[in-house]
Amino acid sequence: MLPSLGKIKGIHPGALIRWELDNRNLKSSQLAAAIGEHKQTISAILNKRRNINPKLSIKLANVFGTEKDYFMLLQASYDVKEAAAKVRTIPNFTKIRRILFWDTNFDTIDWDKNKRSVIKRILERGTKDEINEIISFYVRNVVSKEIKSLKSYLPFFEKNAMDHNLM
Repeated sequence: MLPSLGKIKGIHPGALIRWELDNRNLKSSQLAAAIGEHKQTISAILNKRRNINPKLSIKLANVFGTEKDYFMLLQASYDVKEAAAKVRTIPNFTKIRRILFWDTNFDTIDWDKNKRSVIKRILERGTKDEINEIISFYVRNVVSKEIKSLKSYLPFFEKNAMDHNLM
């Protein structure tokens, strides 16, 4: 019996089908024959090179004894997870002055990769609102942890860190 969708959200349907085939000691070619699909189609799904469509979801549901939309919902959940991983998370630009990053292209800053530099720059030169936005974006305990390993010779760095209870 297949697990409830709530427990496996974000998993590619092919991974679940492969697991279930192994449990039932079935080959992908046997599944393909049972649902009237090409074995290359099943192989592509098992290897995450192809997605589930509504027609295939119904066929698979009949074989595995699930709701007709089970595999479609699993596919949608996987697609959303993949898209979310590609969405670039950025702070609220209306609260951060671009001039703080005068030496780089503001629009191409990788906010995760350059976290330490961003935190340092904002604490050295930022306003109260800019500091609060960075604390909100990176989360207070992450900013506090980063600050402990940063060195700055500008006086406002330490003052701002203390004023915002980051040290």
